[in-house]
Amino acid sequence: MEKSAISKPTLQRLPIYLNYLQSLPKSVKMTSATQVALALGLNEVQVRKDLSIASRNGGKPKTGYEVEQLRADLEEFLGYNHPKEAILIGVGKMGSALLSFTGFQQLGMKISYAFDNDPEKIGTEINHIPIYHIREMKKICQERQIHIGILTTRPEPAQELCTLMLESGILAIWNFSTALLNVPENIIVHNENLAVSLAMISHQLDEQQKKEETSC
Repeated sequence: MEKSAISKPTLQRLPIYLNYLQSLPKSVKMTSATQVALALGLNEVQVRKDLSIASRNGGKPKTGYEVEQLRADLEEFLGYNHPKEAILIGVGKMGSALLSFTGFQQLGMKISYAFDNDPEKIGTEINHIPIYHIREMKKICQERQIHIGILTTRPEPAQELCTLMLESGILAIWNFSTALLNVPENIIVHNENLAVSLAMISHQLDEQQKKEETSC
């Protein structure tokens, strides 16, 4: 099956399966869709269907999947073995934290360059990632054919910087600003809104506490 035909929920579950497999002791050589489903609290039929999409080697009757092979299949399917280059714009607290994170390459993405307009930051490095002036972005992105951009600025300049990213050849934006970006239909935007996540956590916590109070 082509990756483009996979549903978003299935794609969101695949890394969860991979994390589970990576957590298993090395002594565990085999697993099954049933075991994965039980461990993660998911539907067994759905897990089996998801794994059949991502694994080149289907589970064997009665014995299931070889853990190492299934893990390798998931890593290959998710693109973890072939990291894509990315840039980051806005080296503030959030941007600096993302640049300092060492696990992106294992997840299929390598932040190669960062951009800012602060003279004190330009010419420095974070985690061996060089920081350039924003005016250098278009040249570098086009030379390196980089198509992923991470936006970690305040909301006010976000749209202007988004436009500059598109002019530089960026086709997918991971947006950590709270701005709603206006982009053409062919541009991928994933909004990582911390306010929304915190609101969901707060609401769910309130609902859980109400249930506990009612049951008392």
